[in-house]
Amino acid sequence: MLLEIDGIDVCYGKFQALHGASLQVDAKELVTVIGTNGAGKTTLLNTIVGLLRPTKGQIRLEEERIDGLPAYQIVQKGIVLVPEGRGIFTRLTVLENLQVGAYSKKAREKYSETLEDVFELFPRLGERRSQKAGTLSGGEQQMLAVGRGLMECPKLLMLDEPSLGLAPKLVLETFSTLKRLKDEAITILLVEQNARRALALSDRAYLLEEGHVALQGEAKQLLQDEYVKKSYLGI
Repeated sequence: MLLEIDGIDVCYGKFQALHGASLQVDAKELVTVIGTNGAGKTTLLNTIVGLLRPTKGQIRLEEERIDGLPAYQIVQKGIVLVPEGRGIFTRLTVLENLQVGAYSKKAREKYSETLEDVFELFPRLGERRSQKAGTLSGGEQQMLAVGRGLMECPKLLMLDEPSLGLAPKLVLETFSTLKRLKDEAITILLVEQNARRALALSDRAYLLEEGHVALQGEAKQLLQDEYVKKSYLGI
């Protein structure tokens, strides 16, 4: 097991956003978390990466507790979050954004090799390496956000709503990229509102509702679940 989340509560002041949430991710898996807006999905990712602290429960990476560590140390241990909205530096070039992604000593040592891999995965980034990131299309900016995350050589890559706000053609490109990452055995924890496509691509999945894990199991089983089909797939 790579990541284990055991019964965490997370609060914003008096408001409790997560209630005893538990989740597991094995190495080389693609695990998806689905749910409506406000269900606690982004809170879950932010807690894993150390931007929020659980008031109860534990988070372990390769059996080591990380829930008390600052965010920069969690990144150094191998967890990288590609946030909702991409979070790229618009005034920096594509190459400068990717350089920022190689944060840890290990990532800096493998910088040239990883950069070559990112440009192979996203040829358009290689073509636009000297271009300001703010002038890229929405799809290209999403590629850059994922590429920057990969520059850290993560053990676990977490993506928060990567298809949000993209045109249908670019949504297809985004999921094609996720499939390539999965085929390359990169471990991914994905939060995604496009439940149908996310479940079709994933190994396992969790359904969050009002901060509770309402359902979990193999993704293909959730795709066939009557409640999921009615509430999240429009069937």
